[in-house]
Amino acid sequence: MNPPKHAIITGGSSGIGLAIAHRLVAQGTSLSLIARTPEKLEAARAQLEAKRRLPDQQVFTVAADVADRAQADQAVQRAIAQLGPPDWLVTCAGIARPGEFLEIPVEIFERTMAVNYFGTLYCIRAALPAMEQQRHGQIVCVSSGAGLIGLYGYTAYSPSKFALRGLAESLRGELKPKGIGVSIVYPPDTDTPQLAEENKTKPLVTQKITATAKTWSADGVAEVILAGVQRRAFAITPGFEMGVLNRLHSVLLPMLNQSFDQITAKVRNLQ
Repeated sequence: MNPPKHAIITGGSSGIGLAIAHRLVAQGTSLSLIARTPEKLEAARAQLEAKRRLPDQQVFTVAADVADRAQADQAVQRAIAQLGPPDWLVTCAGIARPGEFLEIPVEIFERTMAVNYFGTLYCIRAALPAMEQQRHGQIVCVSSGAGLIGLYGYTAYSPSKFALRGLAESLRGELKPKGIGVSIVYPPDTDTPQLAEENKTKPLVTQKITATAKTWSADGVAEVILAGVQRRAFAITPGFEMGVLNRLHSVLLPMLNQSFDQITAKVRNLQ
């Protein structure tokens, strides 16, 4: 598969989205970055402009909240008007606010689903007609390891990422005859600003459960994502653990739950 001529990346001003953008711009791709904060977008644009490989490459940015349907649609349409139909749409925009179920405000549950699930859905709906018209394209939905297994402390986050799996699996068969591929990514913990925010409210039990897993760099995850799309993989799983969890989730779940329960009991006994 040739590098995309134009890629739209939501959440493209930081983290995994920005890491993907750096790798794509080095391959000659023109980019449209969508994120909420204009200052972060401008900083990202300056970094990427410095890495342009071809004279006609462009880096276009749009400040928008993808959880707002009108803003998401307008941002994607502006990107298409500027750079043409996207070859790739990569949905990285996401938020996470760990905590005990009853201590998390209901508004956080609503906001998390709005950003993580509906923010992806709105952008796909906005970009898909242009992809269908050109009869090719690739949609890359960034879920999470917490979209494969529900974790203590992630009652707001995990369901939103599980929902992405259902959306991607349902879309895959529908869009394949139209020449459009779908991939879903299950990153492990990744060293990003979002993870730093998560750690501020992560319950001690959650800290213990996640402590044994390797934390990846954003660039490492981006490298695996691009390689996965290149081989037209549906599920992209950075790292051995995510690969096993994706393939053997139902078999491993009883054992994992037993391990999680033991960790929970130990933490509670110490409190």
